[in-house]
Amino acid sequence: MTRPLRSIDLPGASHKAPIPAAARVGNILCTSAVSGKDAAGALPDDMATQARNAFANLKAVLQAGGASMDELVKLNVTIADDMVRDAVNAQWLAHFPNPHDRPARHIVVQPLQHGMRLQLEAMAVIC
Repeated sequence: MTRPLRSIDLPGASHKAPIPAAARVGNILCTSAVSGKDAAGALPDDMATQARNAFANLKAVLQAGGASMDELVKLNVTIADDMVRDAVNAQWLAHFPNPHDRPARHIVVQPLQHGMRLQLEAMAVIC
């Protein structure tokens, strides 16, 4: 029996390096770093737009792998500085309004490349 290919690529959300946007094995899906680029591949200057785009891109990558935001179990967020935290929290609350039904989350503050203000990495268990 052959297993399905695990790499998930998505136009506009994949990487220039030979790295897939996500990988799925069985019912577990893990994303690579998901950025706040827009549909044309441009990175907006402001952090609120980057955060909105990053969450939209995350949702699209999950869907490409057969998952949804409801199946997230962990979200790692890397932010360039603490000023980005409010933009992330706004999207977090928009996508997970129920305080009793949210994935785990961890934020790390560290420098990011190419003008990125944040990156998301997620793990989902597909039901």
